Amino acid sequence: MQLHPLPLPDSADPLKLKNFGREVTGINPCLASADEFEQIEKALYEYDALLFRNLDLSPKQQHELTKRFDPTATTYAHLGGGVTKMQNIKGSILSGYLNTIPNVPQVQLIGHGHLTDYHNIPDVTLKHGHHSAFHQTRIPPEEEQNPPNGVTPTRFFRWHMDAALYDLEPPKVTTLYGIRVPQGPKQVVRYDDGTGDELPVPLGTTAFVSGKTMFGMLPPDLKSFAVRARAKYAPRPFAWIKDAKAMSTGLGIATKGLEKNLDELDDWDEEKVKTYPFLWKNRVTHNLHFMVHPCAVREIFVDPLPADVPRRDTHLYPDGAHLTDLDEVRTLLYRMQRPAIAPRLVYPHDWNERDLMVFHNRGLMHSVVGLFREDDLRVFHQCNLAATDQPEGPNEEDRAGIYGLMD
Repeated sequence: MQLHPLPLPDSADPLKLKNFGREVTGINPCLASADEFEQIEKALYEYDALLFRNLDLSPKQQHELTKRFDPTATTYAHLGGGVTKMQNIKGSILSGYLNTIPNVPQVQLIGHGHLTDYHNIPDVTLKHGHHSAFHQTRIPPEEEQNPPNGVTPTRFFRWHMDAALYDLEPPKVTTLYGIRVPQGPKQVVRYDDGTGDELPVPLGTTAFVSGKTMFGMLPPDLKSFAVRARAKYAPRPFAWIKDAKAMSTGLGIATKGLEKNLDELDDWDEEKVKTYPFLWKNRVTHNLHFMVHPCAVREIFVDPLPADVPRRDTHLYPDGAHLTDLDEVRTLLYRMQRPAIAPRLVYPHDWNERDLMVFHNRGLMHSVVGLFREDDLRVFHQCNLAATDQPEGPNEEDRAGIYGLMD
């Protein structure tokens, strides 16, 4: 087994992304022995994403491979409460994009275009996320159809980790397998947030950013806040935001009062509502990764600084806090997360057919990107499994190290 750096686009900062992702050659992960799989798993947590090329992979094999990373996990990340198909989840922003493969319900069919008689799915039209369905603003259609500089503009659709964030625990690993990959000229992501930021991307890329980098680049005052903060998610969060609209960067929701009232949601149980630390610890490297789903957070809890830590004017909420104002919650999160999606920090994967990307779902964020023609066909299989344990947050030693940065 050999590990090779992923090819980075000219837009990327090679120093910031030098330890992000590796292409793995010399081994078929589905046939790996116990010792070989241990090497693969270690590499995954060290580099957060592994690319295997030219694989022939059935849905059953993809499920079995994904399960090896978390043997006690059994169900797809969003299929709880007796629901067996994503298509049957009513009122969620996710159900229109995910199609459960009947024989292997842990694997979802995603993409763009029309298919018939596909893995016991008689007829399905796949829908690729387009920002006009989710963002508060949109790129004018005439600019998409006739771009003034000849390069089609697009946006990040929605930055996220794969997780239900209600009832079920976040998966440790996601596997994404490209079966049909349309070819076409590069497009350009427009951030449209007043910064002028743009990112050239391959057609239909999946964009990744590191949660480790997201935390590492924060100034000391925000690091001190992050190690003490916990995000409380809304009950049934993807139904809660069904009518809400996202920021132009795909990073969180614009607060316009469009979220559903909690009494409008299907029956929910307070005990199944999830609260997680802002920072999730890497099980191999012990690094801290900033892992907060910006669209789904409803409240923030902040622990007070320990009594032996000197208070400084730059400390945020030194006595602790419970933040319930949704606009305040989202504004603070955006301030913390937006720097990490700068063009130089994004890895936009250039897909080939039979690529398998295995990524550390508790360590990075990703987004759908791109605008397809009506007759393009994109076919991918996605698998992730709800874990049986919660993400581990920072311990006292981690916090003490961060507080020391304020001295």
